[in-house]
Amino acid sequence: MKLLPAIAAAFALSLAARAENWPQWRGPAFNGSSAETGLPETWTKETVKWKAPLPGLSGATPAIWGDRIFVSSPDADKNLLLLCYSRKDGSLLWKQQIAEGGDITKGRNNMASPSPIVDGKAVYILYGTGDFAALDFNGKTLWHRKLGEDYGRFSINWIYGSSPLLFDGRLYVQVLQRTPAPAEYPGQAGGSPERESYLLALDPATGKTLWKRERPTEAKMESQESYATPEPQIGPDGKKQILIAGGDCLTGHDAATGEELWRGYGLNRKGGEWMRLVATPVTIGNVAVACGPKKERILAFRTDSKGDISTSGVVWTYDDRNTPDVCTPALYQGKLFVLNGDKFTLMRFDPKTGEKKWQGELPVRDVIRSSPTAADGKLYILTEKGNVVICSAGDEFKVLTTIPMGDAEGSRSAIAVSDGDLFIRTTEALYCVGK
Repeated sequence: MKLLPAIAAAFALSLAARAENWPQWRGPAFNGSSAETGLPETWTKETVKWKAPLPGLSGATPAIWGDRIFVSSPDADKNLLLLCYSRKDGSLLWKQQIAEGGDITKGRNNMASPSPIVDGKAVYILYGTGDFAALDFNGKTLWHRKLGEDYGRFSINWIYGSSPLLFDGRLYVQVLQRTPAPAEYPGQAGGSPERESYLLALDPATGKTLWKRERPTEAKMESQESYATPEPQIGPDGKKQILIAGGDCLTGHDAATGEELWRGYGLNRKGGEWMRLVATPVTIGNVAVACGPKKERILAFRTDSKGDISTSGVVWTYDDRNTPDVCTPALYQGKLFVLNGDKFTLMRFDPKTGEKKWQGELPVRDVIRSSPTAADGKLYILTEKGNVVICSAGDEFKVLTTIPMGDAEGSRSAIAVSDGDLFIRTTEALYCVGK
């Protein structure tokens, strides 16, 4: 009988090793992948574990820690909310209004597009209004910043959608925006039109600014803008960088100081004024992969370089006008999966050499704006109409199943994975799916 506590402790440790949280938009590894296994391959809307209604439409991906799920959303009263749901049954534990502006929309985008972040102690949420707040797990506000008042309202045509990043004890926010800010941009009424693009680092405990670094560009008009999220990288030498994509280029910044270390142009060769960038870069080793906008090429750069690496730092290029305009690639078990959500094609590359291993066509004809999630040897993809397409993440293209989950059209959230379950956000509900 005395062995039981030791056995129980060992069992608990084995569960902890198996189970992963989904702490921020691209998951625990910052690349759209999870080490989870035993995930479901098929289900129906009737066989899900639970379904929780949502108060509004948002492309934000849920953040998950332990038994709590955090979701950002507007409501019918024009409020911007952070909601906390129980993992056990989907019941609403609490909701807090963080800001107003839920009525400011453009297309299917709104002020609740950035995804929340959770670290086990607090949850952090940023809105397109510039409101940035931290709350504890009981919903109490720890701090609240108004970045729009401090540094100017975000000048983004289709509304600010970059999620913040929590990495190495700092919160990072990228704001790549148009200057001068057009008065007709959503939420731009009043104030000076002059804007500065920048990378911001904050203290997670207090919300205070640690540093702010200008991030200039040669791009023009809307091409100055980016909806991507900062991407961290730890190189083979242990050097920590923050990568920023947008304004026609990819830049690497010292994670401690924000100093720009290198810059690579070439993501937009057309020089157009309307080539905003959406997809977040992906890293492996000392290589960073970035997707250009609107059928522009994919470029892989070396990140251990200095200065202008537009030519000298290029490792490989993929250029056949079948590249993703919106969907961020997923990196899983050394494989790079690239999804073109407009042509419904999925490709697998060697991320270090750019060799394309296979390409296949998905069995759907509705646009995909969410990014693929990779786990348990599978790729999970959500279309705008709420169809989940599951493909093999193996050595050949294979569609395993397609499952309709949709409510109204407009699903853009990536599928989150945690502790054997999938969390799927459609336009009207949050679903928990598990075996």
